[in-house]
Amino acid sequence: MHGPTMSGWLLVALCGVTSAYCLLRMRSGPREERGVARGEALMGLGMAVMAVPAAVFAPPRWSGAVYVVVFGAAALRALWWARAGAGGPHHSTGAGSSHHVHHLIGSAAMVYMAVAMAAPGGGHTGHGAGAQAGGVPLLTGALLVYYAVYVLWVGARLLPVPAAASASGGTVSWGSRPELALACRLSMALGMLTMLLTL
Repeated sequence: MHGPTMSGWLLVALCGVTSAYCLLRMRSGPREERGVARGEALMGLGMAVMAVPAAVFAPPRWSGAVYVVVFGAAALRALWWARAGAGGPHHSTGAGSSHHVHHLIGSAAMVYMAVAMAAPGGGHTGHGAGAQAGGVPLLTGALLVYYAVYVLWVGARLLPVPAAASASGGTVSWGSRPELALACRLSMALGMLTMLLTL
């Protein structure tokens, strides 16, 4: 039981810190990045709450419905902006429709995990060491492959990013650093991989 509890707390810490940084980006980052940061903050917070070990806090039965409503709405919003394509917000920062598709997949994965946890025998990180696997293996496998590829892709993009500096030669605020935004996305994708593996 100690292993799943420890991994659950590590996920809570990782996703909580990531969510807090995304909130900082939302307040101090470039205007066109704030909507992206808002979505990432919601995702990080949801993942942190979902990863809390059951030995500490057993979620009430209705918590799955809350996840479905919140992340279902986030998925619909991401779908709306993904369909808008380049005309949607954040198109000038490279966070266009592909980033909205990623948010759509992430929100749908959160809905999927919430439904799988609510099903009889469902379980996830820290929610019972002997819990049986939940969800549809083929869908879980597809999400695992997607997030594994995404982790490699973001990791490759993160390596060559130089320290950011403003055009005037000064330093850039913490909310505007592109390498930290990429690290934030990488950590959330790793957290999602971990949660899907323990589903």
